Amino acid sequence: MEINHLVDKANFNDNPYLRDFGISIDNKMVSVTGRVLPPPRLQFGGRTQSSNDMKWVEPKKGQWDMRQKQFKVGVEIQSWAVVNFVQENACGDDQQRRFLWDMKKISSDAGMHFVNDPLFIQRATTLDQVEPIFVQMTRTHRQLQLIIVILPGKTPIYAEVKRVGDILVGIATQCVQLKNVLRPSAQTLSNLCLKINVKLGGINSIIVPQMRPSVFQHPVIFLGADVTHPPAGDDKKPSIAAVVGSMDAHPCRYASSVRVQKHRQEIIVDLGSMVRELLITFYQNTRFKPTRIIFYRDGVSEGQFQQVLQFELRQVREACMKLEENYQPGITFIVVQKRHHTRLFCANKEDQVGKSCNIPAGTTVDVGITHPMEFDFYLCSHAGIQVNHTL
Repeated sequence: MEINHLVDKANFNDNPYLRDFGISIDNKMVSVTGRVLPPPRLQFGGRTQSSNDMKWVEPKKGQWDMRQKQFKVGVEIQSWAVVNFVQENACGDDQQRRFLWDMKKISSDAGMHFVNDPLFIQRATTLDQVEPIFVQMTRTHRQLQLIIVILPGKTPIYAEVKRVGDILVGIATQCVQLKNVLRPSAQTLSNLCLKINVKLGGINSIIVPQMRPSVFQHPVIFLGADVTHPPAGDDKKPSIAAVVGSMDAHPCRYASSVRVQKHRQEIIVDLGSMVRELLITFYQNTRFKPTRIIFYRDGVSEGQFQQVLQFELRQVREACMKLEENYQPGITFIVVQKRHHTRLFCANKEDQVGKSCNIPAGTTVDVGITHPMEFDFYLCSHAGIQVNHTL
């Protein structure tokens, strides 16, 4: 194992500085007890052939597929268009037509129907054409639901498509790389349909109602918050804070709230008004006030825990009281850390999963290597496809 080899090569115990401090390092990894949480069953649309029961699936090794399954709620796409940024000699009309036909077939099987052919298919070449094309489309076709954009590969056009689509004209966009148009696999087309259905307000799957945890017995809202900072070396651009919140009981639908704040400021200054917005939207969608708020906060280092907790938890509580003086739902504040250096391996080879020999999806460790006083745990919630998998 590479990590063991690197430890042996470092030869820490011969380091004179460590010896002076009386520090010695065991070359063997520490052994801890973990457990694998059972996966939730997922319910899809349609019914089984043998009975009237709704279709459900239990993920295996953190994965499942959509074969012979339909979306829980599939959308109907009446009005859509295609913009192709690939030169005609690299992606001809026949190849484009074949890709769209294959995608429509896969989507129809999944319960998401393209009712009509695209309103029009337009070719373009440069980034500066994105805005005029999209603006013209939306002015001409007021009911336009979706624009599919074919790109030659990784290109700045992608960011411009999202800027114009999401911010300027408010139309859902789905980008597809040329390689996936020329050689579309059923898996790739299915993944595209999963994205499109959710973007247009559909529901792909839900947790089987009978198996939902007890927290779902009362109205609950899930919030997720993070701050994106400018790249290293940039001392002018602002940081961007975002909060998303669940908007239904499953939860499957989400709304977002975004703010611009001071350069490299980690605390979300305007969190109170952002949470208030999302609570109001939740009530408008469900006609219920959440009795519990589960708040996931990303991007906080250990040294900032108390500072962020004291400020942001108070902001969430004040947002609730501004809506109604005696409104005090329970709040669970969870800090999520991904950039750590802990690596877990299976002690027994028979427990290893996949080509990377990783730990199983759902592996949880909450003893032995956790904080002596704070409540924390390690969770690998999905299948790991790389060897040095983080939790």
